[in-house]
Amino acid sequence: MAKLTFNTKIYSDGADLEDMKAINKNDFVTGFTTNPSLLKKAGVTDYLTFAKEAVATFPDEAISFEVFSNDYDTMLKEAKMLHNLGPHVYVKIPIRTTSGEPTTDLIHDLTADGVQVNVTAIATVDQVKESVDAIVPGTPSIVSIFVGRVADAGIDPIPFVEQSVALTKDRSDVELLWASTREVYSITQAEQYGVDIITVPPTIIDKLVAKAGQTGDDITMNTVKGFAADIEATGLKILG
Repeated sequence: MAKLTFNTKIYSDGADLEDMKAINKNDFVTGFTTNPSLLKKAGVTDYLTFAKEAVATFPDEAISFEVFSNDYDTMLKEAKMLHNLGPHVYVKIPIRTTSGEPTTDLIHDLTADGVQVNVTAIATVDQVKESVDAIVPGTPSIVSIFVGRVADAGIDPIPFVEQSVALTKDRSDVELLWASTREVYSITQAEQYGVDIITVPPTIIDKLVAKAGQTGDDITMNTVKGFAADIEATGLKILG
């Protein structure tokens, strides 16, 4: 199989160190993102220990860790603690607290202090505008739009993607990230619309590697052969 190359950066989304190590063997994976739900799924019981191990394992890769609190002062302390773990760490700040308050003041103050942020949970164009405006020029930062979750709500996410690209394209210090990826084709779309980064779960990266380059005929033959193998395995019959 030909070596896979992409114009859009591909980050892996997860919180299992062994999975992260396996995925990192793919040359096209150049960073990682994590979040509290992924930490829960991976069974992480000590967040800082996990974060330190991840940074030590991937010292040259961009990696994002999220703050846990909801009040400004505590989020600020957590963000600085995470920032100090390594030079390639981005601190994930949700665009809203759980009470619905904007976090733009925090984003401004952190980036003013040189803390690289990854503004997360963004699902509207207005939230993209807020994020870009809050990021102090000169501090590398990421704006993460939750494309898959928007699509899950039955909304066409492409206008959202296009407008987000337009809002970030003139900021060389801000990268736009396509988050909550649901399928391999999203990688193609992210490249098509000029998104800087897409974060992809390991299961979809595995699909990408396994199925890249398949034609429609290949897909048909793999499908019918798979059905045939399952028929044989189950012993099911139509005729006596």
